[in-house]
Formats: sequence, C-alpha cells, structure tokens
Amino acid sequence: MRRDLVPGEQVIVTTRPQPRKLTAPAAAFVAAPAAAAFASAWILRGEAERLLPVLSSEWSPWLVTGCILGVAWIWLAYCLPRLLKWQGTRYTLTSRRIVARYGMLKRRDQQVNLAAVRNLMLTQSMGQRILRSGNISLETGYQGTVTFVDVPEAVRFRDFILDAIDELPGDVAFGAGETADDEHGTLPWELREGGRDER
Repeated sequence: MRRDLVPGEQVIVTTRPQPRKLTAPAAAFVAAPAAAAFASAWILRGEAERLLPVLSSEWSPWLVTGCILGVAWIWLAYCLPRLLKWQGTRYTLTSRRIVARYGMLKRRDQQVNLAAVRNLMLTQSMGQRILRSGNISLETGYQGTVTFVDVPEAVRFRDFILDAIDELPGDVAFGAGETADDEHGTLPWELREGGRDER
C-alpha cells in the first residue's frame, strides 16, 4: 500500500474484517478429520459389514479412502476458500482516503476519498456489538454509498475516519468539490476578497 501513496499521504491504520466468519470453517477443519477417524475405526472393526452385510471386508479400504477424500474435500472446497477470502481482504485508512482490497490472485480495489464523504454511518448487529465490529457506510456525492463490512473495532475505526476528515488540508477539501470554480477559473463574486458588494 505504501507504494501507492501520493506525496504527503500517510497510512493511519490497516486491518482485515472481523474473523468471526471463520468460526464455522475452523470448526469444520477440526471436526472433519475427527469424524473421519471415528468412521474409519468403525469400518475397520467390521461394524459396517454387520450393519450392511453386502459391505464385505473387501470394501473396507475403499470406505476408509472415501472418509479421507471427504475430509480433503471439506478442507479444500469449504475451509480454504473462506480463509483465502478473509486473508485477501484489507481495509486501509490513510490521511486522504479509505482503500478496500479484495482477493489474492484476482484483486479488486475500492477507494473512497475522504474529502468526498458527506455522511458516515455505523451499523451493528447483536453479534457485531458483542465482538465490537460493524459495517461502516460512507455516503459520497458521486459514488453513492460505499459499505465496508465487518470492520473490527468499528467505533475506533469510525473515530479515526472522522479525525482524518477533520485534519484534511483546505486545498484537498476544496478540490473535492465542496466549492467549485466557474468555467473561467474565477471564484463567484460572493467568495472573492471583500465579499459581496452591498452598494
């Protein structure tokens, strides 16, 4: 991220989404091999043959292999993609903008200039409040509303954003469209030195 900074821009904080969504993949990562080991032992003891006589002892190696392949499928098709999705998502707040980067191999970037922010809203579900995460939505004049999902320490992150907006230099806010020059490059009469002519 530092290579992408413009002159005078500084990184304030970089974080990833709250890892609560990794709870189920983590549980599956642990439970799948435990269940496969139990099933394999059950098969090798001959319980499968007693339950279904058609499954003779010759089927035992194939059934055990099926248990191992089932574990591999759960790890590769369920656990790994969710871990990579979380690992590949980063939220970076700088002194000028917020950048969200998604993906590792195929990357997608989303940026919001702080000078363009018109409204900031923090929403939290019950689970997010317990874990102190939340969704931060930024309303801008031209991008509509941009939402950053499951930001950890959401209240502090929101405060960092508000502090960064307050510390924006005047020329940055002006260039973002708060006050625009006319087509000839001159300010409206009301904004020129001396203000409105009251004569």
